[in-house]
Amino acid sequence: MNAPDDDLSPHKPVMLDEVINFIKPGKGDIIVDATIGAGGHSCEILKRIQPDGLLIGIDKDAEILKMADRFLSKISDNYKLYQADFADLGCVLEKLKISKVNGILLDLGVSSLQLDSQDRGFSFNKEGPLDMRMDRTEGITAEDLLKRLSEREMADVFWKYGEERKSRRVARAIKHEQKKGVSINTTTQLAKIAEKALYVPGKYSKKRKIHPATRIFQALRIVVNDELKSLEQFLNDACGFLAGGSRIVVMSFHSLEDRLVKRAFCEGKNAALLEILTKKPLISCDSEIRENVRSRSAKLRAAERTYL
Repeated sequence: MNAPDDDLSPHKPVMLDEVINFIKPGKGDIIVDATIGAGGHSCEILKRIQPDGLLIGIDKDAEILKMADRFLSKISDNYKLYQADFADLGCVLEKLKISKVNGILLDLGVSSLQLDSQDRGFSFNKEGPLDMRMDRTEGITAEDLLKRLSEREMADVFWKYGEERKSRRVARAIKHEQKKGVSINTTTQLAKIAEKALYVPGKYSKKRKIHPATRIFQALRIVVNDELKSLEQFLNDACGFLAGGSRIVVMSFHSLEDRLVKRAFCEGKNAALLEILTKKPLISCDSEIRENVRSRSAKLRAAERTYL
């Protein structure tokens, strides 16, 4: 992934105004961005917590953390960056000897910079290796996963984590290619197999709003990075680190994540720990979607920690 030019700023992140309005970062606040990416949201947060606040940025991707560092350093040095899974929030705060924070942001999914990087394997629109690991120093790649799974296991993964209704058809097509001795090791290879397996002539194919490979890539990425398990752990822990009156904002990009967030917030409300601020998840406005089509599936939920 190429480093950005020093004169550039990170791409405007999804629902920036909404995130800032809910988090309400102020002077002296300690704010956690648990998936900091290139720092799009955090740059604005850092400006608002000056002169003596602290921004804590977490991300599994070491390469993108370097970008965040370059952007944030132009604003202030009141930040700490950690390469870690957002599920390890507690460990990060323990290292800093911080027990309570004034806001937590979790922006799930893959950043535009990761999607646009051919060598990461997240996008079916670009030729690249089937990797999909957020942290390329550990874990198995998507290519390895496809080799290990049986046809039935593969179909279950596509159905459970991608919600692909024709999951068996895609799994069968992949196994058919593998049995012929074809090594499926690039993004475009997998995308073409999924497209061919799911193609239906006539109205159905014309009405389909997303590329046939979208859910297949989503499912593999989730499993490769164990994303839902990490999200459950994060949601279980995050409330305990919020000071009274502070807020948590979670932005998800598919229904599996959103369901987990909704359930966790409801459980927090039932336990009198959280006040839910978004009765329904917020979605991007039409103008934002026109500028950034990737924002169309974003759902934002926010909650406030009650005073005990």
